[in-house]
Amino acid sequence: MTAPPHGALANCRVLVAEDEYFIARDIARALHALEAEVVGPVPSRDAVQAILATGERIDAAILDINLNGETVFPVMDVLAARGIPVVFATGYDQTALPTQYWDVPRWQKPFDPRALVRALPDLVRDPPARADTHP
Repeated sequence: MTAPPHGALANCRVLVAEDEYFIARDIARALHALEAEVVGPVPSRDAVQAILATGERIDAAILDINLNGETVFPVMDVLAARGIPVVFATGYDQTALPTQYWDVPRWQKPFDPRALVRALPDLVRDPPARADTHP
């Protein structure tokens, strides 16, 4: 995979929902390196729902499936209804997901946050390309 240009995510607001501090921090740093504006990171489903309730602009989201013991599927449903591209960053494999989420790109932990973020510009530009899963 070739690296996207430095400002590839400039003016993109990316929601990060991750309950593990160091992973959230590393994802946020990688997003900042591509000039994205990070929304969050937030560690709970309630915090994500509070952000979504404000109506603030979100261009893409990186979601851990399990946030402090709660699944993000209700959040995923809201994001999907708004047409916001999502990547799952999770320890779960595909078989643990409801079938309606099997086409959402999934990065299996442990992963390199920089590699995940480098793939994000293509997702933001071309949301239908959702069938790939990544290591």
